[in-house]
Amino acid sequence: MVSRREVLRLGAVAAGTSFLPLTAVSEQTAAPPASIQALKSMRDQARPITAGERRQRIERARQHMAANKLDGICMIGGSSLLYFANVSWWNSERLGALVLPAKGEPFLVAPAFEEERLREQLVKGPFDSKADIRVWQEDEDPYRLVVQGLKDRGISAGTLGMEERVTFVFSNGVAQAAPALKIVSAPRSPPAAAWRNRRTNSS
Repeated sequence: MVSRREVLRLGAVAAGTSFLPLTAVSEQTAAPPASIQALKSMRDQARPITAGERRQRIERARQHMAANKLDGICMIGGSSLLYFANVSWWNSERLGALVLPAKGEPFLVAPAFEEERLREQLVKGPFDSKADIRVWQEDEDPYRLVVQGLKDRGISAGTLGMEERVTFVFSNGVAQAAPALKIVSAPRSPPAAAWRNRRTNSS
């Protein structure tokens, strides 16, 4: 005697197979037009973005910052970090940031346990393995590292732009640690407009 479970299983199989001819027909009718099929791959013409090009991007950003009285720009994981540093960073509640000062070398702030992974990515971009990375432990204040990095570059006051992806908790943390700094939204300033339509190829 066929059990109820077996009947249900056979019914499900039959229902599924009944759709196969329709699927096959739909795949045939969905074939792209001849003009599309005639297109040839241009993959061999693609060229990876070089570290030199990213260094040029940093210099152009510095020129815009100087022209618009920004002393630096802070960014977290996202398209800008890829654009400038070729770093793919997963944002979390822990601060991981790149600071581009108008003058002086860029520096990064990251949790200590992420340092090795970050350095591995940095060697594929405009920075080398000796890049200035300020790491912090769980019981330490990461915002003071941002402030100290700026001070080491002669920026103890002035205006710091926050890139559009920087969350309030991070920008507010920097503001609280450096009350002499004026924090502004970078996307509303002319420097950000210069890279609004940027390429973010990370290869």
